[in-house]
Amino acid sequence: MSAPPLILASGSKVRAMLLTHAGLEFSVRDSGVDEDAVKRGFTGGNDEAGTDALALELAAAKAQAVSKVAPGAFVIGADQILSCDQARFDKPRDMGEARDNLKIFRGRMHILHSGIVLAKSGELLWSFSDRALLTMRDFSDAFLDWYLETLGEKVRTSVGCYQLEGPGIQLFEKIDGDYFTILGLPLLPLLAELRRHGVIRT
Repeated sequence: MSAPPLILASGSKVRAMLLTHAGLEFSVRDSGVDEDAVKRGFTGGNDEAGTDALALELAAAKAQAVSKVAPGAFVIGADQILSCDQARFDKPRDMGEARDNLKIFRGRMHILHSGIVLAKSGELLWSFSDRALLTMRDFSDAFLDWYLETLGEKVRTSVGCYQLEGPGIQLFEKIDGDYFTILGLPLLPLLAELRRHGVIRT
């Protein structure tokens, strides 16, 4: 018997790469969810628990939207939010905002809140959230200039303006948390859930 189809409801190349490298067969479908509208309608608090809940709500909205039009498929929804002193940050709109955000993060600890859900036929089957704590070193303005010049527009592709697998690792002095959570897809609990549903081999 063939496994049920698996869909990633995300345009994230990193999430797709993680699933591919893990040996999963899946397709990708953009959910079309208005994330700003979900955030505006969110009634939870700004504390860490509230930010966890918002990441899960965004992930669920994406997964449910896709699963409603793909009956029978298992759909993965995921989202990640960065918070620093209870302020939430989105991907920078331009290089100026990227510079400003990195100055805010410099010498401080921020949190990456990753939420992931699994849905089928519009129903949520499972959800999981995790946090990673990352502390940036007190880097110099000269280093910041070099970093932004080296990476250019690539810094705008992630909410924290970095990829740990590249020069972004030089921003940090301490990292506490699961590597896959940092990349926005807590992979081990997801794989366990997919095995439980018979989507991948046990």
